[in-house]
Amino acid sequence: MRVGCVKEIKNNEYRVGLTPDNVVSYVNAGHEVYIENEAGIGSGFTTDEYRKAGAVILDSAKEVWDRAEMMVKVKEPLQEEYPYFHEGLILYTYLHLAADRPLTDALLSSKVKGVAYETLIERNGSLPLLAPMSQIAGRLSIQEGAKYLEKPFGGSGVLLSGVPGTPKANVVILGGGNVGTNACKIAIGMGANVTITDINLNRLAYLDDIFGARIQTLYSTDAAIENAVADADLVIGSVLIPGKAAPKIMKKAYLKNMRPGSVIVDVAVDQGGCCETTKVTYHDDPTFVVDGVVHYCVGNMPGAVPRTSTIALTNATLKYGLEIAGKGLETACKENNVVYSAINTYNGLSTCKNVSLSFNMENTDVTTLF
Repeated sequence: MRVGCVKEIKNNEYRVGLTPDNVVSYVNAGHEVYIENEAGIGSGFTTDEYRKAGAVILDSAKEVWDRAEMMVKVKEPLQEEYPYFHEGLILYTYLHLAADRPLTDALLSSKVKGVAYETLIERNGSLPLLAPMSQIAGRLSIQEGAKYLEKPFGGSGVLLSGVPGTPKANVVILGGGNVGTNACKIAIGMGANVTITDINLNRLAYLDDIFGARIQTLYSTDAAIENAVADADLVIGSVLIPGKAAPKIMKKAYLKNMRPGSVIVDVAVDQGGCCETTKVTYHDDPTFVVDGVVHYCVGNMPGAVPRTSTIALTNATLKYGLEIAGKGLETACKENNVVYSAINTYNGLSTCKNVSLSFNMENTDVTTLF
């Protein structure tokens, strides 16, 4: 298989889809690897390291796209990359199609085989390719929220931990999954009062077991969320439905009851966000204010720590990538039916049910195609 990897062009995105160590693994398995010049520089990997690992270095992204049978990326392609799509290309990356109709249409019209990290579901129900970035985004959400609570950044001037004789900050985490759990760890570690909500009582029981009296768990209802965020200094949005647009559980009407300078960090922004007031921002201009509440809605939060993020992500994606490259996508699916769950588009057909539902388009069960 001819495997390609290009430099990410999203605003302030420094992660890269393959490390030099990954290149060694692909080359040792008999594949050709093409890397765009300086593709990994933002994550601290030099072109010389890739060359020593056995990659062929090409000067332009177009050259890599043209040669690749399988493209390994981090973020979804941007509009300027759509002309590089070609029929039969395996695109292995985060896609987040439910929040991006133009990309969905471009993949379908080009008959690209879109394999999305975020929808690959293992037999135990876990999301192994989403998990490492969820862990990082969850931990970063508290770090960033704490920063934007500072007065110079537009916040209310509250320190999460407080100091003796002053109140601690109130942190409300919407969603008790991977992101929410990791946010909870950091918020507790920084000394905040933490409330976490979820609709899964078993998950709430689990969180109660591991964090005990250090947190307050709440069953997620409209009334519970409205009451909780009214006293919150920091709200973390971490609701996920794999492959589907995030539900808008944080209503605009709730903002008027929040203290001015409170902060919302919507980690679900990649899937459209779980706050009605969410819009995508970037690291160079990460916040905006609605009704006095600071919103941090960066769509590629882990890109702020690219060295850690790249290594964590590629540790997870390498195994499945080698399966796909070594056997071809179709055979890889037949021998490991977990891979089917990652296919969002295939030869012009929409094959992820939640993506199809988001756009009211016909869905094809990919397991019937091969």
